[in-house]
Amino acid sequence: MTKIFIYLDESGDLGWKFDAPYRKGGSSRYLTIAALVASDAKRHLPKRVVKRLYDRFKWPTNVEKKWSGMKPEERLAFASAAKKLLADNPDHFRYISITVKKENVHGHIRQDENKLYNFMIGQALLNEMSKHDEVYFVPDPRSVKVKSGNSLHDYLQTQLWFEQKTATILTTHPCDSMQSTQIQFSDMLSGLVQTHFEDGNSAAWAELRDDISYKTLFF
Repeated sequence: MTKIFIYLDESGDLGWKFDAPYRKGGSSRYLTIAALVASDAKRHLPKRVVKRLYDRFKWPTNVEKKWSGMKPEERLAFASAAKKLLADNPDHFRYISITVKKENVHGHIRQDENKLYNFMIGQALLNEMSKHDEVYFVPDPRSVKVKSGNSLHDYLQTQLWFEQKTATILTTHPCDSMQSTQIQFSDMLSGLVQTHFEDGNSAAWAELRDDISYKTLFF
């Protein structure tokens, strides 16, 4: 029986204000969701990657280091460490991301942005989830509910059983990134992808892009 862990975080926002520049009253033009997929046997290793970055750059351990607050050198260090982690353990990790160009999202879809968020997660992860007997899914807490009252967990489990036609059992355990170093890893991963699309700042992306299974929507 195979069991995997999937840690998920996002970068960008779900706002739709495009008449002002991003970070100056306007919304982000892109939204990226990224996931660290880890085997049960090796899921502790990304913790070491993040801890080494804290030690190397002397980041305060009582404050979570976000991608948005990292310097170019620190971002490149993460990209290199993530690349090495995958190279050393190719059968135990995958990096997956999906990015939407928000300005091209249709108006009726914008009315319930959480459905877009859930759809993006499904597009990015259902194929990977369907390969395993058990999936332990650790997303950002905000992704659990949509306005209709249906949960992300129910949506994914239904898709796995009825559309993917698998017997995969999904366990969903939302967790704040402050309590999960693996989600911090995913925050950095999503930031790396988002920075490439949103800002055209692609040095870290160039280092890791060949190791990320990435998709784009509404481009």
